[in-house]
Amino acid sequence: MTSRNLMVDDQGLMNNFAIEPTMYVDANVSTGFTKYAEKVNGRFAMIGFVSLIATEILSGQSFISFLKDILG
Repeated sequence: MTSRNLMVDDQGLMNNFAIEPTMYVDANVSTGFTKYAEKVNGRFAMIGFVSLIATEILSGQSFISFLKDILG
């Protein structure tokens, strides 16, 4: 009983994982921070900074004084 995806081993047991998937190897080796990760990190940092400034403008209180009030 041999089909494209199923094979029987020497003990007569069906082996569903006999055919391994093809591996794709990227020719460009990159380690560390990638351009995509840096771009996403920068965008989230900009969103956080703009949110901080907007919060300070809307509340009329600086972030440091806000932390002092919370922490006592």
